[in-house]
Amino acid sequence: MTHRLRLLSLATATAGLALLSGAGFAFVAPAHAYGDEDRAKVERVTKPTTDFSKPEPFERRPAGEATTFKFPNRDAFSQPSANMAFEKQLDFRIGNGIFKKVWVSSPSSTQSSDGLGPLFNARSCQRCHLKDGRGHPPEKGETAVSMFLRLSIPPQTEEDRETLTTYLASVVPEPSYGTQLQNFSIQGHQSEGQMVISYAPKPVVLADGTKVVLRAPTYDVANLNYGPLHPDVMISPRVAPPMIGLGLLEAIRDEDILAHADPDDADGDGISGRANQVFSVERNDVALGRFGWKAGEPTVAQQSAGAFHGDIGISTPIFKTHFGDCREGAQDTCRNAPHGGTADGRVSEATPDMFDRVVFYSRNLAVPARRDIDDPQVLAGKEQFYGAGCASCHTPKFVTRRDSLSEEQSFQLIWPYSDLLLHDMGDGLADNRPEGVANGSEWRTPPLWGIGLTQAVNGHTQFLHDGRARNLLEAILWHGGEAQASRDAVVEMNTDEREALLAFLNSL
Repeated sequence: MTHRLRLLSLATATAGLALLSGAGFAFVAPAHAYGDEDRAKVERVTKPTTDFSKPEPFERRPAGEATTFKFPNRDAFSQPSANMAFEKQLDFRIGNGIFKKVWVSSPSSTQSSDGLGPLFNARSCQRCHLKDGRGHPPEKGETAVSMFLRLSIPPQTEEDRETLTTYLASVVPEPSYGTQLQNFSIQGHQSEGQMVISYAPKPVVLADGTKVVLRAPTYDVANLNYGPLHPDVMISPRVAPPMIGLGLLEAIRDEDILAHADPDDADGDGISGRANQVFSVERNDVALGRFGWKAGEPTVAQQSAGAFHGDIGISTPIFKTHFGDCREGAQDTCRNAPHGGTADGRVSEATPDMFDRVVFYSRNLAVPARRDIDDPQVLAGKEQFYGAGCASCHTPKFVTRRDSLSEEQSFQLIWPYSDLLLHDMGDGLADNRPEGVANGSEWRTPPLWGIGLTQAVNGHTQFLHDGRARNLLEAILWHGGEAQASRDAVVEMNTDEREALLAFLNSL
């Protein structure tokens, strides 16, 4: 009997099955994306609420049956999907081990761990995604680990423009330094340079007289070791985002994401979400982008392979070169250094089995259960969230595909609070660096699930793509562009309304 059939036989005793059966779903899914026969049911359960007097059904389970109820503490983001079969948990734990693996330079006696760099930002996945959670900007005098700088230049040639317009690449790399600045190197090589951050105060006065001083960052690069940067270089800081719920986001139907897109603002509400279109190496075709700060990656596997390649300098079955982001010409010594694979690329430094386990682990990091969902202040804050228009981009609910890549993510009612679309966030947050379809002021709506546990998991409350916001209120006050009206609504709230809104966000 399969795990899924075993669960079905326990339907009367399993609350998770009540989640689906109570909404009119069948738990055992046929092997296809849900179709017309499910459409009415899906529309009913994902319809935005208008009743804020009590929690919605199943709201405590933001990841459906995959929701974890364990450890609302430092380990909150490191749990497997709660509906995972026992026999799969070994794969999850092995994937966790590889995610934490500290890679070393080649040649090495530990052949399963060599191939680091030669240039890199971290020696392991875990070093960026601390406790599978959120990175942070470096403290003064500290070398950045869970944050780095993306680099690119505007198209210089017709070939560059053709590559971008056909989605074969999302950016044109900086000629000498590639697509990101690597601030570490193995012995015998020089790192590329160091990120430099300075902050200027930006005061904001709220309607109730509260004064909030934001910090406006400026970014530069020091100690460049491979020549000057291109005069038109575009720099964008990126903090490592949390890892939870990735497999569920991957399991949302393209059609359901695109249904929220309104690139021309046809409904006149001031919100014009756009989908990023990116090249899928796995499919050898253009696909919907949904991962990364600008939705620059289409799948968990490609996102993982990109991180191995750019952050650690490790080859995978998807990106097979062994030298990471090292550039031809300026960094030939790096490109020709010893590595842990084969010259023809047939054997990657992260073997197919290792890579598959990491991807499985990444797909199945569970979203923690909601807390305090029936607290009167949280319910009042939820009403403020909807009333301010936040739910226009932070879409509360989706139902995942029936034919998801893993059964743990199949046909689940989930609450990510994101539409996964690009939105213009105004000049204040603009990095002025396009990526694929995304322009220099557009960002993907980040999922909010788990955001209230950031302090517990990572020991800080620094938010947005570069960690400039030191708390959730600062993050809201940086919103502009399409989110300007929502931001202004928060500014005009009285103290109780604002505190209720923050209580709701911290319950996610």
